[in-house]
Amino acid sequence: MDRRIVTGLAVVPLLAGVGLVGPAAPAVAAAPEPVARAAANSANELYVSGKDCTSGADGTEAAPYCTISAAAAVAQPGQTVLVQPGDYPETVTFTRSGTETAPITFRAVATWSGRITVGNIGDTVVGTVFRFTGVHDVVVEGFIVEDTDTVVPVVVDASTRVTINDIAARAYRAPATVHVTGNSSDVTISRAFLTQSTAPAIRIDPGVRGTMVVNNQLHFGGLLATDAPGTIVTNNTVLTNCVRGIDVVGNSTGLSVQNNIVRTSLFHVACKTPQDAIAIAVAAPATGTVSDYNLIDPISGGPVYQWAGTAYSDLASFRAATGQGGHDITADPLVAGSTSGGPKTFFPADPTSPAVDSANALAPGVTRTDTLGNPHSDNPAVANTGTGNGFHDRGAVEAQGSPGKGQYDLRQKPGDDSFAVTATVAPQFAWPVDGEGGTISYRFDGKRYPIVTSARSVDSSFREAGKGCAYVSISYTGFRWAETTDGTVCTRVGTRYTPTAPTRLLDTRSRIGTATTAPVPANGEVTVPIPAVSGVSAADITAVVLNLTVTAPTMPGFISIRGWSGELGSSSVNFVANETVPNLVMTRVNGGVVRLVNRSGGTVHLLADLQGVYSRQGSGFKTLDPTRVLDTRTGTGGPLAANGERRLDLSGKLPVDATAAILNVTVTAPTTAGVLSVYPEGSPAPLASNLNFVARQTIPNLVVVPVVAGKVMFRNVSSGTTHVVADLAGYFGSAASGADQTYVPSEGRVADSRDDSGWIRTSHSGPFPAFAVGGAPISIDWCGTGCPRVTAGVLNLTVTAPAAAGVLTAYPSGATRPTASNVNFVAGETASNLVVSKSDGYVDVFNNSSGTAHLIADQSGYFIASAY
Repeated sequence: MDRRIVTGLAVVPLLAGVGLVGPAAPAVAAAPEPVARAAANSANELYVSGKDCTSGADGTEAAPYCTISAAAAVAQPGQTVLVQPGDYPETVTFTRSGTETAPITFRAVATWSGRITVGNIGDTVVGTVFRFTGVHDVVVEGFIVEDTDTVVPVVVDASTRVTINDIAARAYRAPATVHVTGNSSDVTISRAFLTQSTAPAIRIDPGVRGTMVVNNQLHFGGLLATDAPGTIVTNNTVLTNCVRGIDVVGNSTGLSVQNNIVRTSLFHVACKTPQDAIAIAVAAPATGTVSDYNLIDPISGGPVYQWAGTAYSDLASFRAATGQGGHDITADPLVAGSTSGGPKTFFPADPTSPAVDSANALAPGVTRTDTLGNPHSDNPAVANTGTGNGFHDRGAVEAQGSPGKGQYDLRQKPGDDSFAVTATVAPQFAWPVDGEGGTISYRFDGKRYPIVTSARSVDSSFREAGKGCAYVSISYTGFRWAETTDGTVCTRVGTRYTPTAPTRLLDTRSRIGTATTAPVPANGEVTVPIPAVSGVSAADITAVVLNLTVTAPTMPGFISIRGWSGELGSSSVNFVANETVPNLVMTRVNGGVVRLVNRSGGTVHLLADLQGVYSRQGSGFKTLDPTRVLDTRTGTGGPLAANGERRLDLSGKLPVDATAAILNVTVTAPTTAGVLSVYPEGSPAPLASNLNFVARQTIPNLVVVPVVAGKVMFRNVSSGTTHVVADLAGYFGSAASGADQTYVPSEGRVADSRDDSGWIRTSHSGPFPAFAVGGAPISIDWCGTGCPRVTAGVLNLTVTAPAAAGVLTAYPSGATRPTASNVNFVAGETASNLVVSKSDGYVDVFNNSSGTAHLIADQSGYFIASAY
């Protein structure tokens, strides 16, 4: 089959060294759990990073604020301020409020290797570090507070529904470490490590109502609540230095003190003045006051209780007199010396401690997890004596067996964003547990900061198609200690397609896309800006489909596309002097443009017609076995008339929601020179062309054309007739219609018989023999057995130095060879065409010719399945 009248040998680049890849509900509302982030980088997040902030910051991930105070000044209800590791020598006054359903949250995104310290760092700050004044619905969690020694580090004044969670703070000479005052209400202090040497660690003033103190570790100083009705003190570990542990003065209406470990001799020796070392004191018990399920260490020699002014040295006398403490225990709690966690020290109980599996799971304020973020665990070696499920522990830290390494998974997330992924992590606990736990750090490729959360499943979105990974760390100490387990999981994501009516972006002959009508000089470059298309912004376009046409070249050569780092790709269009030749190109967009380079010794005119764009949104793809859908040489209708049109109805081949079709279109036996345009029915014939031909030529080109109700149009723009053949290779549409594959741009030479590289399943070296088959590999980044499989390859196939005329046919490896052709050539010429073929990692190519030929395969990308 004669492809063109003008013949000759075009230059095809020879690329060396191309690598191939080949429990029961609590009695009242519990303290809030750490908030699990479902998705990264939402509109409701502000970022703070003192290490890499910039001027003109707006709080985005790309431009974080330098200080917490800057974010506090602008935060809105429902927003979360994510503070990245570093030191913040500042005091923060919270003046903005959230709502009950949409609080403002300030979260320290801390791991073992990166912590967040706020306050008097290097003696540079004076005053209260965190002050809440007249605000409501604010959450602060995860920070290390560096005090000014004599000033209370954290003050909540005249505020409502404030939560202080997972902080570490100390104040050796101040009146308190955390002070709740000013008739505040519904304040929660949870999972904190608070140190105070001369006064209570937590002070709750008269008029304060509904304070919840849960899962805290109080060190040296205890808790003092005065005339504060509704106070709930649950699951705390209180270790004081021969002073009162839990002290409630005045009105105690609604008081609940349960599941606490109290030792009033920090150093585990008898106190010199035992009368000062009362474990639990309630001055004026009222109706509804409850104290039970507490574990009290008698080592100090002080009273276990002082109740309504009477001191009790043992539980028996206390119970007989008050009816309280029916499940209390006096014993050594076997609390270890502090486990080093830096400022966030913690005090775990021994697995044989009487605290283990003996608490009231139904106590007010009981949380799903302990101070370290771990679930309630059932020690198989200990009898369950607690209430509810029977195995909640007393104190702030739940005893755990040795944890495992966990399990990790990363996969594409169904929905509108094809770059969206879900990472799932399953921490492993040695003992039976009643829920999820562990603290997890997720760091996704392309994201500046990690996500640290208790959530076992986190959504994110990669910035580009191809391989993407999540780097995961699990801590069973809330990142207080260095012991973590790590894992890396990867997947692939692809782009979706948005078609457009053929649109001319470049014509150097007519000043379209250029300032002059001059041809592109030898080794010259033309930049083609890619516009927004059908709702896809230019910034979101990852790759494009362009029909490139070379015309009026003065010397043989080829067109290359320059990559983002300046490297030149392999050939996209091959040509000889004085010919006009088109070729479809699927290529990445770099910086919003495609850069075309004339790699020849002469000048050339270039045309570029946009067919569609790839981005994270749009239509998926469905590959099909090559199916002939049009052949004007057979049946009725005959060839296309001069300037005539022909409708192709694909509605019997495509689903009703198909948006575009991929067709391999061949012009054969034209009587005069001309062009062929393929476009959606109902649209005017475009200026753009898909094939350029001369008389008696046979020439194919791949076409990606929008469809309307399954129909497309062919227009013969010439003064003579021509036959047209079209083979359907696939379609774009919805996942519901089976079009759920996505495209990964991945460019490079994968096989070249001129240097015996790449081609497999051949028993020869050098050029392909007549009627020989070779397999071209699809080059991919390996990312594990869980990655979506390759479903189709996109290759630019080039034949050069053929000894006789013939055609190349590409088809799925191992499948029955079809009758369709992809590249038509004559002896001595260089010809190429883009091919989309089903593939499981290879595409077979058949040299249907009686002579030898060198074959080259340049990969443009590949399609992947939506699932594993």
